[in-house]
Amino acid sequence: MKKRDFGTIIQIGDVLVSEDVVMEFFSCDYEKCKGCCCIIGDSGAPLEESELEPLEQHYPTYSPLMSEAGRKAVDEKGFFEIDRDGDLVTPVVPGREECAYTHFDGQGNCLCAIERCFFQGSCSFRKPISCQLYPIRVVKMGGNTVGLNLHRWDICKDAYEKGKKEKVRVYEFLREPLTQAFGEEFYSALSEAARMLIASS
Repeated sequence: MKKRDFGTIIQIGDVLVSEDVVMEFFSCDYEKCKGCCCIIGDSGAPLEESELEPLEQHYPTYSPLMSEAGRKAVDEKGFFEIDRDGDLVTPVVPGREECAYTHFDGQGNCLCAIERCFFQGSCSFRKPISCQLYPIRVVKMGGNTVGLNLHRWDICKDAYEKGKKEKVRVYEFLREPLTQAFGEEFYSALSEAARMLIASS
């Protein structure tokens, strides 16, 4: 671990983890937010190049759960678009901020059409890893090095409060996607570094 002016940085191999990821509390409170992170934002969710093929491959399975506007956006833009920073992101519905892959259940809830099919067992691709990792954002820093930073968003204020009540920290809440993205050894090392950092705080 390295102490910087802006906080401690945990380095595990080529991954740099900001202090907030292990010190901050977080637990999604879907009952309050209703999945609004899928329909609010400046652009779509970040995508990895490896995710483009499964997005297209499984489209016939999950597209029936998408809104008509979402399907039209994919027809016009394709399965991804390039945002103003030059990054690959999910397409958004023109004139709105919602992800094209959003599913509305008719009761005011926003869900991911892809993930709905995954849980139904009809799709092997769950959803973009950036969505699974939220509120962590992965930043490419050159070479093979990446940084894991905590993204703070007002719409998630209830999730931070719920995390404090349940005593669940960000890295604990995101154990499954962190392990999926970086491996079991990484998560074990992160947990040990977190234990040491919390004990010394």
